[in-house]
Amino acid sequence: MEKKPYYITTAIAYTSGKPHIGNTYEIVLADSIARFKRMEGYDVRFQTGTDEHGQKIELKAQEAGISPKEFVDQVSGEIKRIWDLMNTSYDKFIRTTDKPHEKQVQKIFRKLYDKGDIYKGHYEGMYCTPCESFFTPSQLVDGKCPDCGREVQPAKEEAYFFKMSKYADRLIQYIEEHPEFIQPESRKNEMMNNFLKAGLQDLCVSRSSFKWGIPVDFDDKHVIYVWIDALSNYITGLGYDADGNSDKLYQKYWPADLHLIGKDILRFHTIYWPIILMALDLPLPKQVFGHPWLLQGDGKMSKSKGNVIYADDMAELFGVDAVRYFVLHEMPFENDGVITWELLVERLNSELANTLGNLVNRTVSMVNKYFDGVVTDSGVTGEVDEDLKRVVTGTCATVTEKMDKLRVADAMTEIFNLFKRCNKYIDETMPWALAKNETDLPRLQTVLYNLVESIAIGASLLEPFMPDTCQRILEQINADKRAYEDLGRFGLYPGGRKVTDTPTILFARLDMDEVMAKVEEIQKKQKGEEDVSYPQVEAKEEISIDDFDKVQLRVGEVLACEKVKKSKKLLVSQIRIGDEVRQIVSGIAQYYQPEDMVGKKVAVVTNLKPVKLCGIESQGMILAASDDAGNLSVLTTDKDIIAGSEIC
Repeated sequence: MEKKPYYITTAIAYTSGKPHIGNTYEIVLADSIARFKRMEGYDVRFQTGTDEHGQKIELKAQEAGISPKEFVDQVSGEIKRIWDLMNTSYDKFIRTTDKPHEKQVQKIFRKLYDKGDIYKGHYEGMYCTPCESFFTPSQLVDGKCPDCGREVQPAKEEAYFFKMSKYADRLIQYIEEHPEFIQPESRKNEMMNNFLKAGLQDLCVSRSSFKWGIPVDFDDKHVIYVWIDALSNYITGLGYDADGNSDKLYQKYWPADLHLIGKDILRFHTIYWPIILMALDLPLPKQVFGHPWLLQGDGKMSKSKGNVIYADDMAELFGVDAVRYFVLHEMPFENDGVITWELLVERLNSELANTLGNLVNRTVSMVNKYFDGVVTDSGVTGEVDEDLKRVVTGTCATVTEKMDKLRVADAMTEIFNLFKRCNKYIDETMPWALAKNETDLPRLQTVLYNLVESIAIGASLLEPFMPDTCQRILEQINADKRAYEDLGRFGLYPGGRKVTDTPTILFARLDMDEVMAKVEEIQKKQKGEEDVSYPQVEAKEEISIDDFDKVQLRVGEVLACEKVKKSKKLLVSQIRIGDEVRQIVSGIAQYYQPEDMVGKKVAVVTNLKPVKLCGIESQGMILAASDDAGNLSVLTTDKDIIAGSEIC
């Protein structure tokens, strides 16, 4: 039987900087849903990626002294690294600088223009660069951007506009006929009352005041604005073709089953995107879920405050699955969640180390202690067994019900209720007491069997949320992950199978003071105040200014550079110094590739006597700095100084 397709997407992350834990929450949330759907038997397509165009990127690249493409390559790589670190199982990581995406965005823009839904005009208003949005004076809050609260500037420019109002009534009707389209319910009411029914203005869909974007192919003064560029990724990533030659992936998976996004971009996904799709005569996504935010306990995260929490820092302190547990379990369905380092430690110690970790450890240890690791069901039941089995076998249906409603935190609570019921079962049956009497050993065998079977079911249910932990538990009890259709059945663990000889600790309890000391170091690093171990350099004999004046230092421009064939350490460079070109050999091959050196303006000692290194004459010396950690950097100018200029 062919599996039913299920297409889930996250919003694509903006490449303005490293994502904090609030940004990372979304990809982990989407991953848990995607994994659960796979477990249910769906053919899942899970897409994420990065949004890489716009004026903000152009400005940040200028500040960094690199091209916009170099800038987004770095940031997109960092985002992907963190998504991978968090063990997310996406099928496609799309970048809006991908050539196939750019080509289709141009086609989509032209198609809408040819249809008459896009026209040229002028935009005048108050512009917020970080949000890349225009606002009328009446939309401002205390004279500032209503979305981010930052300063705005008056701006006017030629632009293309999309006829939003043409499709407003049709969208209102669609939302009213599809109450599940926008979730949660409160978000739907906000979109309907504050935007759609209040009247839509035409949407600016091109910019002419900056260049970092996808050009309008019939008007190269303009680049296509974020609304069409970024939002279209959900179909271009499936191989959608505006000319009608779409890939089989698009035909199979569109319309999307779920767009998972932050509540702050709900308007773009529930108004702009559906209207663009209507204009293209394409089906609308089945559901858009605007999740709440994960907030730092003492307010908004800020690098200057040193209170930004990053997923990789958390994972280093607690482990990936502990981070996944926290962000999924602590996030309410509608209201914003709160994260603090102290709360993380508390949850890890109480829920992960105690409720779950201790349960697995005790169970495996008792099977080893009393029956040499062999699990057997003797069939000697007690009154409490049926209630345990009822809770365990009923958990899958309850979890599925919660997941169908996207109540992920509630689903995890149900799984941990299963583990808590197992701990209660241990207290009720008191295995240590049963072990004292030989006549009670058959009953003890059944008690331990019931615990192992319950843990096998609970661990299997845990896999979408904490995949590594699931695997580690199943390895300790020597069990395979249970198929979804078998999660409501009790007694499938094979009798006579042995658990591991030595149980390992799943989650070690943490000392609050030790963790907070490490957190303090992380926060110092964010503020640039971390403790630095400075190099210890032996002092040389003092010299006079006349001595120093004997050394001639000049700026040299590296014209060409190549490796010295007989050496792993040496590079030979052709360096322009004024009206002459010198050949200089340097021991920097471990730190620089030849192509990295070409074009650099470096500091050169020009009055050294020539020497031969590996048979190659060196007519000077490039200056470089090195530290105790083994880092080396050649000394360059921070401004474009003419080659040959004297360094004084």
